[in-house]
Amino acid sequence: MPSGKRDQPSVEDNHDGTVSLKYDPKEEGLHELFVKYNGENVQGSPFKFHVDSITSGHITAYGPGLMHGVSGEPSDFTIYTKGAGAGGLSLAVEGPSKADISCHDNKDGTVSVTYLPTAPGEYRISVKFEDKHIKGSPYNTKVTGEGRKRNQISVGSCSEVSLPGKVLDKDFRLLNASIQAPSGLEEPCFLKRLVNGNLGISFTPREIGQHVVSVKRMGQHIVNSPFKITVGEREVGDAKKVKVTGNGLKEGKTHVENLFTVDTRSAGYGGLSLSIEGPSKAEIQCKDNEDGTLTISYRPTEPGYYIVNLKFADHHVDGSPFTVKVTGEGSNCQREKIERRREAVPLTEVGSNCKLTFKMPGVLPYDLSSTVTSPCGITEDAEINEIEDGLYAVHFVPKELGVHTVSVRYKEVHIPGSPFQFTVGPMSDGGAHRVHAGGSGLERGEQGQPCEFNVWTREAGPGSLAISVEGPSKAEIDFKDRKDGSCYVSYVVGEPGEYRIGIKFNDQHIPDSPYKLFMSPAMGDAHKLEVAQFPTSGVQADYPAQFMVRKNGAVGQLDAKVVSPSGAEDDCFIQSIDQDMYSVRFMPRDNGVHNIHVKFNGVHIPGSPYRLKVGKGDADPAAVHATGSGLGDVKTGHKTDFIVDTCNAGAGTLAVTIDGPSKVSMDCTEVEEGYKVRYTPLVPGEYYISLKYNGYHIVGSPFKVTCTGEDLAERGPQETSSVVVETVHKVSKAHKGGAGVVLPHFKSNATLVTSKGMGLKKAYVGKQNLFSISASDAGNNILFVGIYGPKGPCEEIFIKHMKQNNYQVSYIVRERGEYILLVKWGDDHIPGSPFKIDT
Repeated sequence: MPSGKRDQPSVEDNHDGTVSLKYDPKEEGLHELFVKYNGENVQGSPFKFHVDSITSGHITAYGPGLMHGVSGEPSDFTIYTKGAGAGGLSLAVEGPSKADISCHDNKDGTVSVTYLPTAPGEYRISVKFEDKHIKGSPYNTKVTGEGRKRNQISVGSCSEVSLPGKVLDKDFRLLNASIQAPSGLEEPCFLKRLVNGNLGISFTPREIGQHVVSVKRMGQHIVNSPFKITVGEREVGDAKKVKVTGNGLKEGKTHVENLFTVDTRSAGYGGLSLSIEGPSKAEIQCKDNEDGTLTISYRPTEPGYYIVNLKFADHHVDGSPFTVKVTGEGSNCQREKIERRREAVPLTEVGSNCKLTFKMPGVLPYDLSSTVTSPCGITEDAEINEIEDGLYAVHFVPKELGVHTVSVRYKEVHIPGSPFQFTVGPMSDGGAHRVHAGGSGLERGEQGQPCEFNVWTREAGPGSLAISVEGPSKAEIDFKDRKDGSCYVSYVVGEPGEYRIGIKFNDQHIPDSPYKLFMSPAMGDAHKLEVAQFPTSGVQADYPAQFMVRKNGAVGQLDAKVVSPSGAEDDCFIQSIDQDMYSVRFMPRDNGVHNIHVKFNGVHIPGSPYRLKVGKGDADPAAVHATGSGLGDVKTGHKTDFIVDTCNAGAGTLAVTIDGPSKVSMDCTEVEEGYKVRYTPLVPGEYYISLKYNGYHIVGSPFKVTCTGEDLAERGPQETSSVVVETVHKVSKAHKGGAGVVLPHFKSNATLVTSKGMGLKKAYVGKQNLFSISASDAGNNILFVGIYGPKGPCEEIFIKHMKQNNYQVSYIVRERGEYILLVKWGDDHIPGSPFKIDT
């Protein structure tokens, strides 16, 4: 209450899934209403409202639109004029978006007001009578983006210019180019081999006048660079000259294509970007009519208000954003949501026992392995143990402060969510972009069965975690907090079909949310099927691979597809071998982790989708690092960059995505230590840079970058720019100035290494001779084994690491005679080395 006292409203259950709150105010002034469910504030709580006395004689306003609202939905409130009439009233709504206001005089002393906010955020509503605020005005109201879906497409249109003179560089993969406008704005641009064989650039012209193009190879200008080119008035993209026609921007219908046409013929060069936001994610189609016009259609599945943003050359076209009222039948989508408060976990210190937990039902503990890499680059094995059925914990003791990388693998493949960031000591930055989620319940599911996943919020700090499940039926959601910065979510749905799982932290989607998945019907006969001879290693790109499926008497249709790391799908070839056995063949096209979906009568069989590593399998996201000024604080209009170091991370697919208030010109070129990404932001605000290697976020991704400076383009909703590169195997070369590769600082004691086995005393010619080494108590170092005989080195030595610094060594000798066996732990011989071996 305004006096600071607390009062209790009455809560009545209406027995229809709603409750009524009733309250008799006892004081005048601003009240705060707290509504909690299971001890947690519901969305929008505390609500603020102003209480006025009936006899005060003042004009008053009341209604839900003065407290809260939903983006894209009309909010309303009522003004009680007490006979003063609507003549002297003036209204204003200020906030993150323009809001259309409509008033209706009810001729009974009240005026109904409706306004339509088109973006979430905090709004100020001013109600004035004869230029004076009424009591309680201005009102602050919270508008949420709850349940809003967004889809976007971009269509490029660039100016192509041939560079003056003959530029015939053979390998332009190693070249990069940037263009500087007369105002000083510098952006990366793309190099192209033109039809005449010469080198050209493609870019979006933003200014008239002379531009300077710099073309460099490995940081050095090529011959004749920088080049000068002139941009004329007709080439610069002008959003005001874009013509938009068609009924689809005025009104729409659900489940049909709503059309409009965009004519850019007289508007110069520029990229066209379109986003549609509303109660459903509308499918967008774009047809190029080859005459400078585009026909665009969208297909919403739910009625309501949709906001259409249409930008050309980074500026809104006339009338954008458009508000479209969509009518028709909905898809009867059901939504269930829970919200939980997450507290900050206590800081961990050097030398303390650190723990990271995850639930992964149905796996064998010996198929799990874990490593921890410290801030200075030392990687050590970590211990994994099973706390209870299906719940595992990684244990390690850090030796230094800073961000550690924890990798958890199942059958040599990172589990969903891995590699993890684990900060020892004070946290650097928190927020939704630091939350990880992973588990089978975000990939697939079956009606009536619990679907489960993990959420790790430790690095995000304290905040509110909201989980929603939306689809053909209502979900029952269960939530278990493990009190260590991680939690476990399980949900059950009653109907098959397409579902969306949204995970938000402090009202912001976490990376990769919302997750889209298909719930299969109850398993039926699918559970009878078994997979045999599934390849676990040695599968190469562009070579066929196969496995068997046994039906065990099940009746129905088998189908299979393979999904590559880039998301491309390909059908598998299925052949019947006998009545009960099928052979499934497929041809992976890329290196990296593939998912093989095997379904029976449209339902995943047990274990599907199967994860398979293709290629040497050495592409490791945990070994990729990104550094540079482009990941720190940046300025609009200034070209900035960062390096993605892929040395010793193998060959794989690097995907770079930049989300922010504007599109960015971006390119990615090869440099000695990996790849350099250059980009130019145009609008100030927060940008999130996601770096994925073979489909997994690298450590630190997504990076939050704060941009300051002037607006050089019009602000719109979130814009996404991305580039994908197939990387080549890189090994760090010795740095200039003679400094070699820096070895980690090992702490070890060779005298504590033990060895045993016949192979340390006697060797048999032409046979495998074995011995084992245990260095589990001897710290960390590198094991060296060498054998020298009467005629030089021996034929073959094979060392296998058996976990926890235990090794098995086998060797073959081809000649009789006396051999010397050396075993070193780092630079020091182990006890007994060198060994003398007789044959």
